[in-house]
Amino acid sequence: MKHLLTLTFVFFLVFTAGAQDLSLFEKQLYVDGTDTLPCRILTPANFQKGKKYPLLVFLHGAGERGSDNEKQLFWGASLFLDSLIRAKYPAIVVMPQCPTNSYWARVQRQLKDSLTFSVNSDTVPTPPMRMVLKFIDELANSGNVDKNRIYIGGLSMGGMGTFDALARRPDLFAAAFPICGAGDPKAVTRYRKKLPIWVFHGSADMVVPVSNSRLMVGELEKAKAKVKYTEYPGVGHDSWRNAFVEPELLPFIFAQKK
Repeated sequence: MKHLLTLTFVFFLVFTAGAQDLSLFEKQLYVDGTDTLPCRILTPANFQKGKKYPLLVFLHGAGERGSDNEKQLFWGASLFLDSLIRAKYPAIVVMPQCPTNSYWARVQRQLKDSLTFSVNSDTVPTPPMRMVLKFIDELANSGNVDKNRIYIGGLSMGGMGTFDALARRPDLFAAAFPICGAGDPKAVTRYRKKLPIWVFHGSADMVVPVSNSRLMVGELEKAKAKVKYTEYPGVGHDSWRNAFVEPELLPFIFAQKK
């Protein structure tokens, strides 16, 4: 009987996840001059015009790049579509999509240095990052966003973009959660003082080695940031699977205010 109940529970979870309606993330195109940024936006279930909500921006990885305005929902969207989560944490969630041949951050791969990624936050931002930051500004001024509760996170290439956004707009974000990413260690001193940030990585990551997050966490600690670090032993590049089921992840994020 216990085995049957377990199977029934697992089936329920799978069925519930499969039944989630991704169309609740409304399709939008943010256009600025000749540049276009595809976005999917989830609003609270009982959205009220004029009420101010937290804004959470999630940046996808390299595999979800494109222009279909679909693939960026592959990882992470289900977390925010959970009905209990939506009821407990009513927020505006934005998942933009980076073009196929671009990146969120200016990144170079250093093959001679154990696959360390060199992220440069001192140059002009990539066009997608410029668009993301400009779109956040417009949303923040829409009258429906709590400017003291703007959050950013992302996985892999999106984790790199998260670190880059913190360096470029240090006073914009209330908290951040980069997963299996890399950043510019020289730029950490530009982050907002005592910024709450939770960094995740798998110790066996062969795509973006864990040394990248360890380096950033060390610099964040030196800068007196409010940094948390979770490293999953034996986990490879898909450490976002672990991070998404951390019971304290969303409580940590949504508790933060500037």
